[in-house]
Amino acid sequence: MGLAAFRKAPVGLVSALSLALAGCGGGDSSGSVAPQPTSTPGTGRLYPELASESLSVSDVQKVVAQAVGEAQARSKPAVIAVVDRVGNVLAVYHMNGAPMTMTVNTRSGAGTPIGGDNVLPGKLLPSAAGAIAKAVTAAYLSSSGNAFSTRTASMIVQQHFPPAPNTPGLESGPLFGVQFSQLPCSDLNTRFASAGGSGAFIGPKRSPLGLSADPGGLPLYKNGVVVGAVGVMADEDYGFDPDVTDVDNDAEEYAALAGIQGFEPPAAIRADKIPVDGTTLRFADAVVGNLHPLKSDYAAIDGTGGTLLPVTGYFAGAIIAGTAYGSEGSGFRYATSAEFSNPDAFVLTDGAGRNRFPIRAGSDGADVGQALSAAEVRSVMEAAFTVMSRARAQIRRPLDSRAEVTISVVDTYGTPLGVVRAPDAPIFGTDVSLQKARTAAFFSNKVTASQLLGDSDDGVAGHVAAVRTFLGDPNALTGTKAFADRSGGNLSRPYFPDGEVGRPNGPLSLPIDQWSPFATGLQSSLIATDLFAHVGFVTGASGTDVKHQCSNVPDAPGGKKRLANGIQIFPGSVPIYRGTQLVGAIGVSGDGIDQDDMIAFLGANDGGQKVGGIGNAPKDMRADTIVVNVGEGVRLRYVNCPFAPFLDTDKQNVCEGL
Repeated sequence: MGLAAFRKAPVGLVSALSLALAGCGGGDSSGSVAPQPTSTPGTGRLYPELASESLSVSDVQKVVAQAVGEAQARSKPAVIAVVDRVGNVLAVYHMNGAPMTMTVNTRSGAGTPIGGDNVLPGKLLPSAAGAIAKAVTAAYLSSSGNAFSTRTASMIVQQHFPPAPNTPGLESGPLFGVQFSQLPCSDLNTRFASAGGSGAFIGPKRSPLGLSADPGGLPLYKNGVVVGAVGVMADEDYGFDPDVTDVDNDAEEYAALAGIQGFEPPAAIRADKIPVDGTTLRFADAVVGNLHPLKSDYAAIDGTGGTLLPVTGYFAGAIIAGTAYGSEGSGFRYATSAEFSNPDAFVLTDGAGRNRFPIRAGSDGADVGQALSAAEVRSVMEAAFTVMSRARAQIRRPLDSRAEVTISVVDTYGTPLGVVRAPDAPIFGTDVSLQKARTAAFFSNKVTASQLLGDSDDGVAGHVAAVRTFLGDPNALTGTKAFADRSGGNLSRPYFPDGEVGRPNGPLSLPIDQWSPFATGLQSSLIATDLFAHVGFVTGASGTDVKHQCSNVPDAPGGKKRLANGIQIFPGSVPIYRGTQLVGAIGVSGDGIDQDDMIAFLGANDGGQKVGGIGNAPKDMRADTIVVNVGEGVRLRYVNCPFAPFLDTDKQNVCEGL
C-alpha cells in the first residue's frame, strides 16, 4: 500500500491500517490454518537441522574452470571470485586480458547521468572488488529455502518495484538500501586473517563494496544446502538492471551460470519461484540451454588461461576450501542453553567457543536513567524468537515454512546487547538486523540532530535542516518522536510519497536526478569516506585499512559510534521505551519486510509485558502521528504487519491496538 493511500485518512483509521495491512505479506489470507513444517525429532527443535556441507578445493577449481570456459567461449575475459556461505574468499581468478578496473554506473534511477562527487557513481574501482561483492551478495541473500542472485538484488533495491519503464508510481523495492550493508567498515562483519589462527575463517566476512546489484553473482549449493557463490566481473561497468521486462544476454551472468553447474540450487527455491507483493522475482536471464560445452578441468587453465589474483584484505592467492556453516569455525553455531533458552537458536561465535554478542545489560544508564537489564533484553529477544518460529515465511520455499531471521537488540549508544538467529536465516540479515536496530535507536534519540551536525562528511549535516523543513518541525530529530525503520525509510525515498513520480524527494534522500542504487542520500553519505579509505587499502594506495566502525558521527560515551555499521532504510525495527524514555531498539531481518516488522513490534510488546516496565513507544510518540504537508497530508508509517501471519492460528490483525 503506497503512502498516497493515507492522505486525509482519519488518525484512528490510519493508526489501525498502518499496523494491520500487509505490504508484502506471505501466505493466503483465507483464514485456514496451514500445515506446519516437520520438526527435528528428539531435539525439541522446530526447525530442521542443516546438513554439514562445504566447498572443497576441487569444487572451487571446478567452479572456476567452468566459468572461465564460458567466458573464453564468449571472448569476454573476466575476473572470477568464489566465496563460501559466510563470505570467506576461496578463489579470485584473473583471466588473461580481463580488465583490472571497473567504473560504477553513472546513471540515476531516472536515467540521468549523475554529476558531482557522489558516493560511488563514476568511480574507478578494482574489478576484483566487484567480483567478490557479487559472490558475497549471492551467498548472503540465499538459504536452503531461497536462492537469490545479484539480479534478484537489483530488482529489490531500486526506486520502483518492479523496476521497469512502465512502473512509475509504484513503491520502491522491498529491500531498498540493503546494498549499503556488509560494509568494509562494519564492526559486526569480520575481516580476512591468515589461515591457521583461531577464528581465521569465522564469518560473516565483510564485502569490499557492500552488496551488489550487478548481474553476474549466483549461489552454489550441495545437496540442497547453500555453500557459497560465484561472482563474475568482465564488462568494466558495475551497474544494475533498470528494466526487468526484457531479457539480457549478459556474458558475466552466463559465465557465472556455467560456474554453478553441478552446484545449482534446487529449482523450487530459485527466486523466479518466489512472489513478493504480487511480482515474481528474477534469478537469471541466462539459461542453461545457451551455455557452451562445459570445461571443468582446472589444470587446463592453471597459469595458462590466467592466474590466481591476490586481493589485499580478502585473498592470499591460493585456492582454499570453504568452511561448513554451523560449525564453530564458521562463526555461526547452535546456542548453548546458557546463551539462549530456545534450542533452535544460533549465535555468532569467535571460533574459539565464545559468543561474540552475548545478552547483556545496556551501557547507557547515565543518559536514560535505567538502562535495559540483561533480563529485559533476554525477554524481548526470546519473545521475538517465539513470534518468528510461529510466523509464516515470506521468501522461503516450500510454502508455509517457518520464518527464519536474525534478531538484534541495542541500547541508545548503539551497543549490541544480544544477537540471535534462526538456523537457516540468510547471512545478510545478521549485519542488517544490527543496522536496523541502531537506526531506530538513532533516529528516536534526543541527540540525533547534534550527531548529524557533528559529522564533517560531505552531505551529512544538511539533512537536519532538510528534515525540519520537510516536516515543518524545528525540533525534529531531538527525540520527541519514535522512528521505526519504516518511518525513516519513508523519508529516505527519492519520491515522497514513495514511488510517485513528479513528487519531491524525502529529506534523507537525494533528488531522483542524483539518486541511484549507489548514491541514496544520508545512508551513503555517512559511509562514503570509509568506503573510499578501504578501496585505497585494497588497491595498495594506502597501507592502512579503514577503521573497524562506520560513519564519522561523534563518539558515544565509551568511544564507540552509534552507527558503527551504517544505517538501514527498509523496514524491520522499532525503538524500545520505558514509559516515554527511549532505552534501546530491536532490529529484525531475513524473511520479508512485513514479517520483520511484526517480529520486532510483537517482540518488544510481548517481551516487555512479560518483564513489565518496557515495550513499544507510546502511541502518541510514534512517527505515524506525523502528517507531512506535500500538497495533501501524507502520514508517515510505523510498522506494517502481514495478513494471516501465523502457522498455528488463523488470527488476523495481530498488531492492531498494541
